[in-house]
Amino acid sequence: MDDGAERGTTERVLTLLGLLQQRQVWTGPELAARLDITPRTVRRDVERLRALGYPVHASQGVGGGYRLGPGQELPPLLLDDEEAIATAVSLLAGAGGAVARAGDAALRALTKLDQVLPIRLRHEVRALSGSVESFSGGRALVDPEVLMTLARACRDEVEIGFDYPSGSTRRRVEPYRLVASDRRWYLFAYDLDRDDWRSFRVDRMTEVSSRTWHFRPRAAPDAAAHVQEGVASRVYSKQARFLVHAPSDIVREQIPASAAVVRPHGTECCEVISGADNLDSVLMHMILLGHDFEILDPPELRSRCRTLAERLLSAATTPDDT
Repeated sequence: MDDGAERGTTERVLTLLGLLQQRQVWTGPELAARLDITPRTVRRDVERLRALGYPVHASQGVGGGYRLGPGQELPPLLLDDEEAIATAVSLLAGAGGAVARAGDAALRALTKLDQVLPIRLRHEVRALSGSVESFSGGRALVDPEVLMTLARACRDEVEIGFDYPSGSTRRRVEPYRLVASDRRWYLFAYDLDRDDWRSFRVDRMTEVSSRTWHFRPRAAPDAAAHVQEGVASRVYSKQARFLVHAPSDIVREQIPASAAVVRPHGTECCEVISGADNLDSVLMHMILLGHDFEILDPPELRSRCRTLAERLLSAATTPDDT
């Protein structure tokens, strides 16, 4: 076999491994179609992965196919035990930390590592992760085991059940995405009993477990946008919209994503949507941004703005001005 053929086989086998990590079960014809090879070549490539130490299982009949099982031992040239433990603990810290955009990537990597992590090492990872803390504010504490259960369910497209404070009955959902804000983790999922898309705070979920039912993914709204709008606006009793005379990228740097939704409105303006139980606080935050703005909704907030402006003018008046 020449060097070019060897590289082609190696790249194909690595692509096969990546596919097996993405989904719980693939049939032989599905893999053959994705890789543009014959089912016989799929079987040979599976044997190559097994020779490298990857436990690829095959089953027959309805629902059968190829799946990547938990590792009996770490595949050669990947990680030794100490490296695997150190990597998993670091990924757990990253998934729960407050570093921008690092949490999602860390959780995806941790999900892949979980596929091949031997059972004997999972106990070591759990013990070490429980001893790691941070002095920064970070996110609300979330059980890593719960995060992993939810990540697997999203990846494998299986229903999950859990208890949640806002409902008296156990929730049944089709998990779609895990969304990380600057402070918390949220699960974006389709609630089967309420027949609608919902977001759930992971730190409030208890008795989380995967169910045996697989589902076909529905057409879904943007998970991050849906969760952000809910956190910043819909959860509050009152909402307000403003037109701010400043570019959206500048305003986004001034307002935490959990406090407001910022949408471009041309190149020089943006729309800000926020909520609160008392809109006076939202008005004061808008004033402190330092940009001119207009109140779009609710209309009655304009009169409240005048009242606050008169109060501020009165406070600024000295005895010499009267």
